[in-house]
Amino acid sequence: MAVESSRREFLPFALPTIGEVEIKEVVDSLESGWISTGPKVREFEGAIADYVGADHAVAVSSCTAGLHLSLQAFGVRPGDEVIVPTMTFCSTANVVEHLGARPVLVDVGTDFNVSADTIRAAITDRTKAVVPVHFGGQAVDLDSIYRLALEHDLAVVEDAAHAIDTSYGEHRIGASAAQAAFPGLRRAVVYSFYATKNLTTAEGGMVVTTDEDLAAEIRMMSMHGMSRDAWKRYTSAGSWYYEVVAPGFKANMTDLQAALGLHQLARLPEFTATRQALAARFDEAFADVPELEPPIRHTGRDHVFHLYVIRLDLDRLRIDRSAFIDQLREVQIGTSVHFIPVHQHPYYAETYGYAPDDLPVAASLFEQIISLPLYPRLTTADIDRVAEAVIDIIDRNRVS
Repeated sequence: MAVESSRREFLPFALPTIGEVEIKEVVDSLESGWISTGPKVREFEGAIADYVGADHAVAVSSCTAGLHLSLQAFGVRPGDEVIVPTMTFCSTANVVEHLGARPVLVDVGTDFNVSADTIRAAITDRTKAVVPVHFGGQAVDLDSIYRLALEHDLAVVEDAAHAIDTSYGEHRIGASAAQAAFPGLRRAVVYSFYATKNLTTAEGGMVVTTDEDLAAEIRMMSMHGMSRDAWKRYTSAGSWYYEVVAPGFKANMTDLQAALGLHQLARLPEFTATRQALAARFDEAFADVPELEPPIRHTGRDHVFHLYVIRLDLDRLRIDRSAFIDQLREVQIGTSVHFIPVHQHPYYAETYGYAPDDLPVAASLFEQIISLPLYPRLTTADIDRVAEAVIDIIDRNRVS
C-alpha cells in the first residue's frame, strides 16, 4: 500500500511500476535467445485467461490491434457501421475506419460511459457491432448492452483498455461466466498493456473470448494470416513450412513483453488496492469542495481507477480548465485530459460533419475535466500535495 513521503520536484502524470523481478524475467528472455513470440507469450495468455476467468486469450501488439482484429473476425466490412462512444481515445474509432466501415459516434453520460439507450438510438440496418468503453476503470452497464446486442444481432467488442482488473457484479471484465445468462452473444474483450496502464508490457494487449473459433481467427490474423502454430517453426517441434491462408497483419506480442506482463499480473491485486486507496484519499480531500466533482462510482462495479478524473464546476470559478492545468504545472504537478471527444478531432468533424454540440454531454465534459496523477508509485504525501494544490487553485479563483 502507499506510504508517506514528501517531494517537490515535478510530479509526472503517470509512471510505470517496474521491479527487479520483471527486469530479471526480461533478461532471462534475452539470454534464452527467444525474444519474439514464443513460450512466454503462451504462458502469459494462459495466466490472463485464468486471472479474469476467460476461456481463450490471444496476446497482441496493442489494444488497438486487438480491437481491429476482433471487429474483423466478427465480419465488419466496408459499408458497415460500428457504434463507438465519442469519449474515448481515437484508436477505438480509427480501427473501424481501417476496416472501411463507419464509426457511428454516440454521446456518454456524466459518468463518461455509454448507455444502452444511447446505443439503441444509433442502430440502423447497417450496424454490425458496438464497442462499449469501460472508461477510467469502471464498467459500463453490461447487462443492458448485452440484451440490446442480442436483440439486434450485434457483436460486442469491449474496449477494456482501462479495465484489466475491473469487476461487474460477481465477475471480472472479460470473464466467460459473465455472458452465461446471454446465450448466443457474440463478444470479445480487449485489454491494453501500454506503459501507463494498470498492468504494463510497455506496449501490448490481449483479446479474451468464449469463442474458440474467434480466438483462432484472431491469432492467425495477428501472425500474417499464417497457418496454425507458425510461431513454432523455429523450435525443435516445428517445420520450415507454413501456409498463408488469409492476408493477415503483423500484430503479435513478443516474449520480452510477456516477460514483463507475467510479473505485472502477479502484482496486479496490489496495484489495484493501492490505486483504490489513493483514490479514496482524493475523495476524502475533495468531499467538501463544491467546485469539483470526483469520479462517479456505481454500486456493483468495482472501480480500479486507471484514471482519476475530476470535473470542475466552471460557473463557480474565474478560470477555465486550461488555466487550471497551467496553474497545476506551475507548482510542478503533471496532469492530462481524458479525452478530447473523437467527434471534435478534425478528421472526424470534417469527414462526417460533426459539430461539438452534436454530442453535448461529451462536449461539455471535455471543457471541465482534468485527470490527476494516480499510480502505485505515488505516496499518500504525493496525493495530499496534489489535492492541496487543486484546492488552493480553487480558493484563489473562486467566484465571490
